[in-house]
Formats: sequence, C-alpha cells, structure tokens
Amino acid sequence: MSDAARDRRIGWAAALGVLSVWVGFQLVGRIAVKQDFTPWDVAALRYLGAFLLAAPLAWHFGLPRLTPLRLAAVVATAGFGFPIFAYLGFAHAPAAHGAVIMSAGLPVATTILAWALFREAPGGRRIGSLAAVTLAALLLAADGTASPPGAWLGDIYYAAASFSWAAYTLLVKRWGLPALGTTLLIALAGAPIYLPVWWLALPSGMGAATAGEMLFQIVYQGMLASVVAGFLYTTAVARLGPGSTTLVGAMVPGRRPGGHARILHRRLSARGPGEEARLRHGLRGSDRGPGRRDRRWRAGHRGRWPLAQRRPAA
Repeated sequence: MSDAARDRRIGWAAALGVLSVWVGFQLVGRIAVKQDFTPWDVAALRYLGAFLLAAPLAWHFGLPRLTPLRLAAVVATAGFGFPIFAYLGFAHAPAAHGAVIMSAGLPVATTILAWALFREAPGGRRIGSLAAVTLAALLLAADGTASPPGAWLGDIYYAAASFSWAAYTLLVKRWGLPALGTTLLIALAGAPIYLPVWWLALPSGMGAATAGEMLFQIVYQGMLASVVAGFLYTTAVARLGPGSTTLVGAMVPGRRPGGHARILHRRLSARGPGEEARLRHGLRGSDRGPGRRDRRWRAGHRGRWPLAQRRPAA
C-alpha cells in the first residue's frame, strides 16, 4: 500500500470516529442546557474533563512548540470559540438546527474563510453544491413548526461556532500542526483561563445538578468531544485536507433526528427530512473534483491568487 493510500485510510477512519462523537455532541449539549446547567457550566465541565485527560498524556508524550500567535489562534478558535458558541446555541435553538448550521454548514464556512483569508477560490461545481447546502439549511432553520420562539439567536450562535471551527481547520492545514500535540495544548489551556472567570463572574446552576450529571458531562464533553474527537479531527485534516474532512459534518443531520426525537421529544416538520436530504446531496457533490471548465478557468487565472499559491509555513 502506498503512503498516500495509507494516509487516506487513516484519515477517513479518523473522520468516521469524529462523526460518531459529533452526533452525540448535538444531543448531549442540548440536554445539558435544558437541565440544571447553564451554557457556562457545560463549558466549565468540558474544560475540566479535557484538562484531566490531557495532563497525563502531555506528561507522557510531551508538547509541541508553537509560537505565541499560533497558540493563541488555535486556542481562541477551537478552545473557546467553537464550544462556547455551540453551548449558547443549544440554549436557544433545537439541536436539529445545530446539526445543520454548525455541522453540515462547516464546509460552507470553511470555503468562505479560505477565500476571504487565503484567496483560495472554489471551483464552479463546489460553489453550486455549497449553494444548495446553504438553501437547505436556511429552509430548515426557517421552518416555524420546528423552531421555538427566539431560535434565530441560537442559529446565530451555531453559525459563529461553525466559523470558529472552520478557522481552526484551515490553520491546522496551513501551519501543518501536529494532531496530538495541538489537541493537548488546547485542552490544557482552557481550564486555567476559563475556570476562574466562570467561578467568579458567570451565572451557574451547578448547585442543583447531581454528581452523576456532572460526571457525565466531564467525560463526554471534556474527554470525548474535546480531546478524543479533537485529536481525530486534526488527524483527518492533516491526512485528507479541510475539504474532505469538513464533509463529515454533512452526515450528522441524517444520523441525528431519530435520537433527537426520542430524547428531546421534538421532531422536524414534514419539510425537514426533505431539506436534510437535499443538504446531504449538495455536500456529496461539493467533494468532487473540478470539472474541465473549472480546471481551464483556474489555469487561466493562475498567478492571480498569490496567497493561495504560497506554501504554508512549516
């Protein structure tokens, strides 16, 4: 087996592992903020769990050396931006919206940021596919029968979480960051920064929660969703690239609604499944390579995108 084929197999195996955690993340996060926890409490338990798992791993494997700017960028986007915006979204909007906007919308956010920051222009086929994804997501989010009052605010938080994770995705690939070391740095940085602020200044309902509920969030949000899924996702990005890896999010809506209905006692309207199917179809199309017309256009415009042609720093 060639090295390229081996990398792709490892990358897709890691991506499927991420998918299994992400499906539960939608449900577990939504349930938590509907119990006694505030979004700030769930974040605190996440950072605590991540730190408890990452500390012995960092002692054993060591940590990479990142410049202060790069460390601040990955901690701000993946460490704080994504989870906090996601938990705030769960407090205001159904998990169905999070699955579409935050997870399945990740390829759209990644494409937009790649063009805005690095001038990486997508091909015509990808633009068409992502436009279909955007339309399906907007129709589902605007479905009044599936949305409680004020869900639009949660949708904004979900979008902010998606763009935060998209930024992290692009930085991992552009800077060639190591999967395990980067994940451990993010996990170790969160607790010392966030927990004192949460303890002193943020609203909390932790006093009414049971020890079992807190332990479950520590394990799932902190150890599984943060460290394990973070490592698998960063591995997939390094071996497959941002485009293929972010497509994993398109599979989350198709695997979530059944459990969503049973656990949260909510359901999508009759239009919802059709829009989710349209969304997944669009995302599958966006993973295809450019057609001949796209390749000719790119050849004719080669050299007009200096940032896109520049190789990432080591």
